[in-house]
Amino acid sequence: MKNNEALRCLLCKKPKCSLLGCPVHTPIPECMKLYREDHMEEAGKLLFDNNPLTAITSRVCDWKQFCYGHCILNVKSIPVRWYQIEQEISDAYLFGAKLERESDLLSGKRIALIGAGPVGIAAAVWLYRAGAEVSIADANARIGGVLRYGIPAFRLDRKYVNAYERMFREAGIKFQGGIEIGKDMFLNRVAARYDAVLIGAGAEKPASLGIPGEAKGLQALPFLKNPEAFDLGRKVIVIGGGNVAMDASRTAVRLGAETWIYYRKDYGNMPANPLEVKEAQRDGVQFRVFQAPVEVRDGSVVFCDCQNETDPETGRIVTRIIEGTEHEVECDTLLTAISERPDFSLFKDCEPVWNKDGCPEVAEDGQVNITGIDNVYVAGDFLLGPKTVVEAVASARKAVNAIIDRFTQPAE
Repeated sequence: MKNNEALRCLLCKKPKCSLLGCPVHTPIPECMKLYREDHMEEAGKLLFDNNPLTAITSRVCDWKQFCYGHCILNVKSIPVRWYQIEQEISDAYLFGAKLERESDLLSGKRIALIGAGPVGIAAAVWLYRAGAEVSIADANARIGGVLRYGIPAFRLDRKYVNAYERMFREAGIKFQGGIEIGKDMFLNRVAARYDAVLIGAGAEKPASLGIPGEAKGLQALPFLKNPEAFDLGRKVIVIGGGNVAMDASRTAVRLGAETWIYYRKDYGNMPANPLEVKEAQRDGVQFRVFQAPVEVRDGSVVFCDCQNETDPETGRIVTRIIEGTEHEVECDTLLTAISERPDFSLFKDCEPVWNKDGCPEVAEDGQVNITGIDNVYVAGDFLLGPKTVVEAVASARKAVNAIIDRFTQPAE
C-alpha cells in the first residue's frame, strides 16, 4: 500500500460515497480493503468490471460532487481522497488489461455502437465480455470522443484513451472512423443489419446565443479538437460557465492569449466543476460574472450587466439583464461555450416518436420509440444532455443491461 489515505477509510457497511454519491456505485469499501491488503490486481479488476473508464473518471470526474462530497468524514471536514487511490489502482490495471469473453449471453449477436466516446467505450467492453460481436462507428478518426477531442491533454493524458484502442484492436472489436450517421451510413439500414444498435454519440451541436453577430465567434468544441489550427490573437473572451468553457479558456492561455471568461450569473451558479474553475484561475484566466452578451461586433463584444432577482410568481431566483448598462469589450477572438445538444439529424431516415421537447421518445431502459424499428437504444448525451463522463458510463450500463435482457429474458 502506497497511499496512507486508505487507512483513514472507515469501510462503511452502507457507504454514502458509493451508494449515494457515485453514479456507477463504485464498490469503494471493497476496493479500499483490497488495496490495504496489497491485492492490486484484484482491486483493479473489480473497478474495471464495474466501470471500464475508472482510470479516466477518477481524473475528470467531479469527485467533490460525487464520492468525495459524500464521504461520511465530511462531518469532520476530513473526507477521504478516494479518487487518488482509484487513480493508482486503475493505472496499475489498465495498461496491461486484456478483454476476454466472460459469458455467452450474447453469443452470435451483432451489436452496433454509434459513437466511440465514453458510452461507446464502456458499452463495447461489457458487450464483448457478454459474448457479442461488437462494431463501433464514429465521426472522428480515432476512438475517444470527448475524451480525445474535447478534454485537453493537460487534463487527460491521451495514453488513457490509447489504452482502449490497443485493447479493442487485440480483442477484434471493429472500429470505423470518419462515419457520419445520416450521411455516410443510415440508421434504418444499420438497425436492419444488426441485432441491436446503441447510440452513444456526444452532444456536440452548439446552442445559439441568439444575439446579432454571433456568427463572428468561434464555437469552443471545434476549437478544442485542434487548438493549434487557430490564430487567437492577443485577447480572447470565452462566454460560458461550464467545463467546456474552462477547458477552452485554459487552452487559450496555454496558446499565449490574455483570456477572460464572461458569465451571466455568479460563481455559485457556474455548472463547471469548482475545482476546474480554480484551476482556470491558477492558469491566469480572468473572470467577469453577471455579464450577458447582447451583440458581437468586429473585434468586440457588447455586454450588459446582470443581477439576481426573486421572481414574484414563483419565488425563484432569476438572473435578469439590467437595461441601459451596455458596454463594449474589445477582443481578438470570441469563443462560445454556453451549451451543447445532441444532433438528432441521424434519425432523419427513420420515424421516431417525438416528445414535447423535440427529442425522440425513449423508454425507461433507453429503447427509442421508432416506427417499424424496435432494436435501437440510446445512452449518454443523447438521453441525458451534456453530463459528466461518469454519468454517461452509468447510462451505458443501463442500456447494455436492457440489450442483454432483450436476448436472455423469456418471452412473455
